Amino acid sequence: MASVLETPQAPAASTSPTVRILREKLGDQVLRVDEWRGDLAVTVSRKAWVEAARTLSFHPELDYKLFLDLCGVDWLDRDGHDDRFEVALHVYSVSHKHHVRLKVPIPESDATLDTIVGVYKGANWFERETWDLYGIVFNGHPNLSRLLTHDSFVGHPMRKDYETPKRHLLKEAKQWLLKVPEGSEHMIVNIGPSHPAMHGAFRVQALMDGETIQDAEAEIGYMHRNFEKMAEERTYWQVIPYTDRLNYCSAFMNGHGYALAVEKLLGVPAPPRAEAIRVILSEFSRIMDHFICIGANVVDLGAITPFFVVFRAREAIYDLIEACCGARLTVSYVRIGGLAQDVPDDFEARARTAIASVRDVTSQMEKLLTRNPIFANRFKDVGVMSAEDALSWGWVGPCLRGSGVAYDVRKDHPYSGYEQYDFDVPVGTVGDCYDRYLVRVEEIHQSVRIIEQALAKLPKGPVITDDKKVALPPKSEVYSNIEALMNHFKLVYEGILPPAGEVYGYTEGANGELGFYIVSDGGKFPYRLKVRPPCFAIYAAFSEMIKGGLLADAVAIIGGLNVIAGELDR
Repeated sequence: MASVLETPQAPAASTSPTVRILREKLGDQVLRVDEWRGDLAVTVSRKAWVEAARTLSFHPELDYKLFLDLCGVDWLDRDGHDDRFEVALHVYSVSHKHHVRLKVPIPESDATLDTIVGVYKGANWFERETWDLYGIVFNGHPNLSRLLTHDSFVGHPMRKDYETPKRHLLKEAKQWLLKVPEGSEHMIVNIGPSHPAMHGAFRVQALMDGETIQDAEAEIGYMHRNFEKMAEERTYWQVIPYTDRLNYCSAFMNGHGYALAVEKLLGVPAPPRAEAIRVILSEFSRIMDHFICIGANVVDLGAITPFFVVFRAREAIYDLIEACCGARLTVSYVRIGGLAQDVPDDFEARARTAIASVRDVTSQMEKLLTRNPIFANRFKDVGVMSAEDALSWGWVGPCLRGSGVAYDVRKDHPYSGYEQYDFDVPVGTVGDCYDRYLVRVEEIHQSVRIIEQALAKLPKGPVITDDKKVALPPKSEVYSNIEALMNHFKLVYEGILPPAGEVYGYTEGANGELGFYIVSDGGKFPYRLKVRPPCFAIYAAFSEMIKGGLLADAVAIIGGLNVIAGELDR
């Protein structure tokens, strides 16, 4: 089997500060440096793992403070290598606007690695997930326990030798995440999963002293379907419908991000018209997602009217999307190399109707909420997250910008033509629930600006690439041309065959940086497809945020974090 390490890749330039400083600090513990498709990847030895992470985060010339992702890869039966596993860490420097991937090989005979929770707070859940799914033990981890699977689960399902149909029945659910201190009068309260604020998909157990939360522990996995395992047995095309079911409140954006990641792997761009349409529908999806977040948040606090108001615009946007592809919630409209089909002739008129609805609804929403003293009192100075902690936890999107960090992938790393559009990136000053609300409201206005600019210069032309190794030929040609028929047959039978290699593709989803880490061995299926879900890192901080606060404040906080269970559990 081919491997990424056997793929010819251009060595990173020796002038790279990241490579230079890591080599100065670690010497021959830096095992390999690769730069491919614009991604910088540095492989280090196990004993240098923690020091490498510390150097990336704390060295002033590097400043990789934003934790993004940590995951495992199983190289079962890889020829010529003793190390079965690999752990990959993705981090980002906001000040230098640069991503880096830090990797470490791990032998099956001693599948252990030191924890980096002391460097990045967000590593806590990601290391638990990696142990849960791959069985890699992180020495020194504060709570290395099952996260996405249950305590009765046997084995580690992301390993290549784990049979996909294998199931383990949960016979007895875990009752207690916390314990009441002996002799105290504290009480344990379950918030969820059968609670309106938790939407039936996750649970927090709180140790209460009256109305004050003394301690808390979160539990997830109620909607875990193992998207990443399914992706390993699907062609690159077949993965697209599954991406819609990640953040289903803005499904189109998931497909957009995934397609861009695969296009980066292939080196095949989509046509300008397809990219412009992608931008328009992504921004409409962002607006819709923000409306759902705000509307559901205030419902949890007891205000029903704003929910009914904002959902009018949501329906108008659904009507537009339905006109494009025939579906409303999970759309499967994106294709690798473009779109499934062109938009209808009256697309611009429909889009402007939706814009009018968005503007009207946003105005009503702001009148109902922004200066409402009851709403403000529930949100101001509640759930405060500092910029430093937000970066360490791996917060992105409106939550990170609410803490004052102006990182937006659309601005800092433009894709799909975002560099053509004039828009602002709103940021907060306090980092509380109210700032996160204000950021989302302003982002709705900015999304409208982007949509109007994209509509004004919507280019003509095709909406799918003409690369015959990527896109299916038109059905009219398949029925009348033998070459098109053979092209269609080979693509359906063999699938898209990308080069062996690995890429990290990322876009600005509704919750922030949505990443897809793809490892290809040159076959028709992704060898490894890891989703970097924004709200996984965001929700990981929730139990720490609510300690010392009131139970009522926990409800206000969770809604403003916009945790979507499909994205959280995958």
